Amino acid sequence: MKQVKLLLACLLALCVVLPGIASADTLDDILQRGKLRVGMEPGYMPFEMTNKKGEIIGFDVDMAKRMAKAMGVELELVSTAWDGIIPALITNKFDVIMSGMTLTQERNMKISFASPYIVIGQSILIDKKLSGKVKSYKELNDKKYKVASKLGTTGEQAVKRMIPNATYISFETEQEGVMDLLNGKVDAFVYDLPFNAIAYAQKGQGKVELLDHPFTYEPLAMAVNKGNPDFLNWLNNFMNQIRNDGTYDKIYAKWFKSDEWLKELQ
Repeated sequence: MKQVKLLLACLLALCVVLPGIASADTLDDILQRGKLRVGMEPGYMPFEMTNKKGEIIGFDVDMAKRMAKAMGVELELVSTAWDGIIPALITNKFDVIMSGMTLTQERNMKISFASPYIVIGQSILIDKKLSGKVKSYKELNDKKYKVASKLGTTGEQAVKRMIPNATYISFETEQEGVMDLLNGKVDAFVYDLPFNAIAYAQKGQGKVELLDHPFTYEPLAMAVNKGNPDFLNWLNNFMNQIRNDGTYDKIYAKWFKSDEWLKELQ
């Protein structure tokens, strides 16, 4: 009888403790800390970049500011190199990745994603001398063409998967890839359409041609560590709210339908 009572007591204790364990979530940490820490690499226009004052600005930054305001906490932007951004999240250097990250199955095995907040795809900037000869990624699938992208990105994956016969060249930054294209060192640069469209408008007219029909489907999403159902639920509800109250449209128009922000970079 005593053993039965002891067993019941243990089970009751577990019932009290386990709910507390189950509710442990990054969202609780953020609220207790009073600060939302967002990891991003500020080199991907117009999502995140550094202005001439040294401040990080962009579409994702404005989204993060709105998130922190909705939480009632401060915002801390944590600048992180792209190739280390997932390890930094896993080791709790920040709470969420908001850095124009494409939701992929490979990444999803390591971290969790909220619902996509925007959908983009890979586009191609080509040397002007190829105008008329190259009309899509298919014509670039030849070893005589030097095709570039950024190291560790879905642009690199797209080139290796869909243009495997081209001579591939990787760069640490998007800007390096575009500059080598402008200088005639590579024939094409593959990258996300928003960035390529801006690079073309800024530097490429008369020198390169933009093939602006995306040849991949790439949803961008916020990423958190696994085991955070409350935080993911909050992020999805936050996105649903701002999509339907006009907030998202205003932020989108500022960064994708206007080029006024370019003045902050010059």
